[in-house]
Amino acid sequence: MRIVTFLFLFLTAQLAFAQGSAPPQIAADTWLLVDVATGQPLIEHDAGRRIEPASLTKLMTAYLTFAALKEGRITGDQQVPVSEKAWKMIGSRMFIEPRRPVTVDELVRGVIVQSGNDACVALAELIAGSEEGFVQLMNQEAERLGMRDTRFMNATGLPDPQHLTTGRDLALLTSAIMRDFPEYYPIYSQKEFTYNEIKQSNRNRLLWLDPTVDGVKTGHTDSAGYCLISSAKRGERRLISVVTGASSEASRAEESLKLLNHGFLFFDTVRLYEAGRSVSEMPVWKGETDTLQTGFLSDLVMSVPKAQAENLKFDLASMQPVTAPVQKGQQVGTLTVSLDGRELGKYPVVALQDVPLAGWFGRTWDALRLWIKSL
Repeated sequence: MRIVTFLFLFLTAQLAFAQGSAPPQIAADTWLLVDVATGQPLIEHDAGRRIEPASLTKLMTAYLTFAALKEGRITGDQQVPVSEKAWKMIGSRMFIEPRRPVTVDELVRGVIVQSGNDACVALAELIAGSEEGFVQLMNQEAERLGMRDTRFMNATGLPDPQHLTTGRDLALLTSAIMRDFPEYYPIYSQKEFTYNEIKQSNRNRLLWLDPTVDGVKTGHTDSAGYCLISSAKRGERRLISVVTGASSEASRAEESLKLLNHGFLFFDTVRLYEAGRSVSEMPVWKGETDTLQTGFLSDLVMSVPKAQAENLKFDLASMQPVTAPVQKGQQVGTLTVSLDGRELGKYPVVALQDVPLAGWFGRTWDALRLWIKSL
């Protein structure tokens, strides 16, 4: 049955390719597709609307746990006491017990693979002393990461009227996990985990349907519907899809695969400018040199519709007058990239070199020239 389903979705994607690049129809409340390399949304619907995240919340619980592991505040083989609160948690569980040993590593897999609410609370109490204290850390981290429309009220995702986020914020958090904790991200591809002699399967069906999918997290409550954040890497490209409010487990998987297939089929990730290579030479006033090489300190990459890179238009606006001293990395302009009259993005252009102040005569002469220029 799984093979038949995968073949159906694959053939659907090929048919869409033959018919053109119109975005797919997605049966969900909100959705978003993001290119990880560029951070650009490729297609979206209501991705900025605040929604109930359900167990997608556990991405932040895991993020803070990974941080504690990386910083040495806890260790993977550390045994964790199980409180009565953790033991009696409702909803999905990994079935920890107060008198049965459990390690941090086991709890991490309980959170990611089994979506255990009990595991979330046990880790929260270990790291912050209480779930309430851990929630404060969750919200602080959300603010630091730029998740502007997110407010956490618990570590599990159990319903609360104030426990809200957006698809856009969830994609940002998922990207942060991949970027900051690549050593732990492979856990999201684990298909099953056994604890307390109870084997549970990962609820992400795409791990079985598509070999390029390696995560990430499912969520479900009656009010949130069926949700899935999925990620796939094909060649050098990685995409993240966020689907919330689908009607069933099967639907959230099918709709997510539609998004991923569309992104890989109809978009390219292209390098527009190489790190350290001059984009433009700008005049500098009151400096030891009269000109400044400008560009980008890291490669400028962008997601564009398939085969459209050569049609991109570039408009560089310099922040004139640029006056010394100038430090390498200082923004001196803005590059606007557009396609068919539609703006795709604005990017800061920076100095590729230091320009120290000129001597007294050079500064005075340039000051006079600037004054005349302003008349």
